[in-house]
Amino acid sequence: MSITKQILTSDIGHILDDALQGRRPSEDDCLRLLESDDIHMIGEAAGVLARRRFGKTATYINNIILNYTNVCVTDCKFCAFYRPPTHAEAYTLTLSQIRARVKTAWEMFGIRQVLIQGGHNPALRIEYYEEAFSAIRSEFPQVGVHGLSASEIDMIARVEKTSTLEVLSRLKDAGLQSVPGAGAEILVDGVKDIISPKKISSNDWLRIMEEAHSLGLPASATMMYGHVESYQDIVEHMYSIVRLQEKTGGFMAFVPWNFEPNNTLLQADGTVTHGTGGLRLLKMIAIARLVYDGLIPHIQSSWLTNGIGMAQMALAYGANDFGGTLIGEEVVSCTGARSTELTDSRIKGAVLQAGYVPTERDNFYNML
Repeated sequence: MSITKQILTSDIGHILDDALQGRRPSEDDCLRLLESDDIHMIGEAAGVLARRRFGKTATYINNIILNYTNVCVTDCKFCAFYRPPTHAEAYTLTLSQIRARVKTAWEMFGIRQVLIQGGHNPALRIEYYEEAFSAIRSEFPQVGVHGLSASEIDMIARVEKTSTLEVLSRLKDAGLQSVPGAGAEILVDGVKDIISPKKISSNDWLRIMEEAHSLGLPASATMMYGHVESYQDIVEHMYSIVRLQEKTGGFMAFVPWNFEPNNTLLQADGTVTHGTGGLRLLKMIAIARLVYDGLIPHIQSSWLTNGIGMAQMALAYGANDFGGTLIGEEVVSCTGARSTELTDSRIKGAVLQAGYVPTERDNFYNML
């Protein structure tokens, strides 16, 4: 039986058939897909769409993640990484330590990107970031700077008593090239009030991303699911991103990842006791492809929180990018969920095993 005939036998078949004809699912359609148990059929349709655009190519980036500080005053209940300012385990890297880490990674691994993220540290002035970005770009011009979540940008603006637009402009001048999507979690304030009440609002995240796009700073969009959100909350999150992308075109990729409860306050208070598992990831990947196809080009496989095996399967469910090597990652590793380091050779092997062609990319998804 052909894929089209299989799809039409499903109770969500008309939604999938419309998607294959180039019609984006409506918000009501998206809710029906989320409620459906027909994960594999959704994945079949998403896989077709991905292969139409990318064939059997799966990109990845050779990068490190530089968690420059774990000092944070936001106290998010989903985070096992942060430490209060006076905690014995609190740290902030010096500029010489940042240079040394990037230099080592360039010489040992030939990285093409440094992903810079940390806590909301009120002791750091904007010059700290400007000097770090400027040093990386001048000393390692082939290494892209992909850095700082919208909530970190907001923290810097509050410390400096200036606007987030001014902060973004100064950081771009210093060497910032693109912005990661962290800090979005679920773009519904009722959810944020539970898991991250001190963090920026949904509208602030969207506003800061729009400001970044207006300055020519492309970004990724993320979604952290699997905690207290409902399916309707996920729909609201995804279509908030749709509306902004239709306005600016500034998002390069979408990255869904599941919440890891280990060592977090959400686990300690019994709100979330376990992760959501691989099938939920495949559903999120597939629905993301159906919703964002032709709008946000790249869907990332999210190996970091789900492991290599699920990321391999995600390539058949609509993902086209494997993500990065993320050597040195500390945030997810604090949950104790799994090893969060992966070399480029292991990524290439995993992609080949899945029947795809591994292709290294740069910061802007240009194939090298």
